[in-house]
Amino acid sequence: MANIQEKIAKLFPEATFEEGECLLVNIPDAKWHALAKTLKEDSELSYDYLVAIVGVDWTETLGCMYYLTSTKYNTHISVRVSTADREKPMLHSITDLWAVANLYEREVYDYFGIIFINHPDMRRLFLRNDWVGYPLRNDYDASPEVNPVRLDHEEVEDTSVTYVEEADGTIVKKDVTIFAPEDFVVNIGPQHPATHGVLRFRTAVDGETIKKIDLYLGYIHRGIEKLCEGLGYPQTLHFTDRLDYLSAQQNRHCLCLCIEKALGIEVPRRAQVIRVMMDELMRISSHLLFIGTFCMDLGATTMLFYAMRERERVLDIFERTCGARMTFNYNCIGGIMDDLDAGFVDDVKALIEIMPKCLKEYDTIFTGNVIAHNRMDGVGVLSREDAISYSVTGPAGRASGWACDVRKTTPYGIYSELDFEEVVLHEGDSMARFKARIEEIRQSIRILEQLVDKIPEGEICAKVPKIVKLPAGHWFQQVEASRGAFGVYIESTGGTSPMRLKFNSPCFNLAGVVDHITRGGKIADLITIGGTLDYVVPDIDR
Repeated sequence: MANIQEKIAKLFPEATFEEGECLLVNIPDAKWHALAKTLKEDSELSYDYLVAIVGVDWTETLGCMYYLTSTKYNTHISVRVSTADREKPMLHSITDLWAVANLYEREVYDYFGIIFINHPDMRRLFLRNDWVGYPLRNDYDASPEVNPVRLDHEEVEDTSVTYVEEADGTIVKKDVTIFAPEDFVVNIGPQHPATHGVLRFRTAVDGETIKKIDLYLGYIHRGIEKLCEGLGYPQTLHFTDRLDYLSAQQNRHCLCLCIEKALGIEVPRRAQVIRVMMDELMRISSHLLFIGTFCMDLGATTMLFYAMRERERVLDIFERTCGARMTFNYNCIGGIMDDLDAGFVDDVKALIEIMPKCLKEYDTIFTGNVIAHNRMDGVGVLSREDAISYSVTGPAGRASGWACDVRKTTPYGIYSELDFEEVVLHEGDSMARFKARIEEIRQSIRILEQLVDKIPEGEICAKVPKIVKLPAGHWFQQVEASRGAFGVYIESTGGTSPMRLKFNSPCFNLAGVVDHITRGGKIADLITIGGTLDYVVPDIDR
């Protein structure tokens, strides 16, 4: 870290530094793009993975926290960039360096009103284009009179704007065409079963060939991050089960880890083991639902019943311990809510016993089917470089050859003690994304085999203050959820509620790459590709 700091300080004397979880660099906006380019392209740094952009209102200033990772060296760095101009705040865009910044920056603009210079499309992303104000700013007026419930449909925009910096430093606002009048545009969604939720793709086609897709989000936006600002830390936990509800255990685990890190709490060993087992059962449940619903999307309805047969066993285990089959509310700050059901070990052993045979059945019925291969082989190919640029993590990223499993790269809980393989394939197509999840189920079973007879006795929760107050500061935590790297950012001023709580969703990036990997494909391929990306819309519309 010292060498990195010295290198940056030498190139950018304006930068200041803070020690923490990882090195934090404070840089003026005028130097931000140059620093970002250096961080990415310098061979000694190689910060090629843009993990997150978190918009923050620090009252005196508005700005962003950027989290970057080097896939080459597995090192991490964060950068803070801000502006004191609250009337028309502007920061420089980094969309020319990382493709994922396109949606990340539009999200920040939507909620904080920060305009990104040289960004190609400065439209709102989640909220209506006639929405008044920026909800995550401290000075936002939330009165119903400002934004009444509108019963009319928002006007569809075929143009956008970009703020271009000229050679002399002046900023010029220019119009951008999204779809030309001659484009033939159809809607896939928001009410379409194959979009797996209320997600809308405005799709320009030439016959059956996709020319371009414009992503529309926000149909089920619930304002979770804004709600968290007015709640105590224990009250924020239940939202995590309702983001990607098929990664409920892992998401809640992540928020608990972030809070525990800030408080310096050591979680009892028994609780750590149970958390990991629940995470892997959640992964199995999620991948089984993926197998069933994806095969049904392609017409193989029989597979849905096979996959649901095994998934019911997992949900029965959850129900007996957590009292629920979907939103479990099981992890808590310091450990877990309640101890295991008396039959937990026997139920897990029974699942371990049947799953290898069941996976062979899936391969026989679907994976080896000639129709499946015709629909999936070579369809929606995503290269490793593009997976990193678009921050496509999880099984979809690993199917493109990117070893990005957080359980391996930045182990948490007891994962560093476990023997399992990271499933990495290299074809990058729809079939590889399907096979990756089949193999991940095998690895989750392998993890459960190592733990099921070694659950230690002891406490299930550490002693936690009745009133939870985090010290002033900021923290960032990631876990490997069912669909990829799920992150939590917390900024605290020392009170009982977060000043800013950000959920960094893997599904956001999965939806964001659809346009890139469907261009030139057939409209039917959109269903195949979207299914293998396996995004869950409530994880996007937070």
